[in-house]
Amino acid sequence: MAANEKAFYITKEGHDNLVKELKRLKSVERPANIKAIEEAIAHGDLSENAEYHSAKEKQSFLTGKIIELEDRIARAQVIDVSKICEEKVVFGATVKLLDLNSDKEVSYKIVGDTESDVKEGKISISSPIAKALIGKCIGDETKINVPNGVKEFEIIDIKYV
Repeated sequence: MAANEKAFYITKEGHDNLVKELKRLKSVERPANIKAIEEAIAHGDLSENAEYHSAKEKQSFLTGKIIELEDRIARAQVIDVSKICEEKVVFGATVKLLDLNSDKEVSYKIVGDTESDVKEGKISISSPIAKALIGKCIGDETKINVPNGVKEFEIIDIKYV
């Protein structure tokens, strides 16, 4: 690995999604694109053939995306959370919190930077919330700086699923 190629942490689920997407691009998208190029070539004069130029542009995009996914898969450090038996919050944990300010429960899964999605309850290991939770145990309370002030949470459950 070159110096500018950093490994990154990813859950098994995130890694499986990358592999699935790469397989789809190689087995579905690329063959369909090759067929589109062949059909455009059959129409004749390539210099004024918009279908050909569009298909070639898509081919370039697909090639770049495949190279990017292969690189990410090669650099990924997969953390299989099903093998973790910790009592503390670590990468890959799903943490249920009680917001002590509002008495509402929230749940977050701590994932790699490339797979975070707040709408799905997946937060990046680099986020302030995850940083405040790492190393804590059930029953611990923590204060987290958020854009609208400081929130206090109590950890009420930790799961590795």
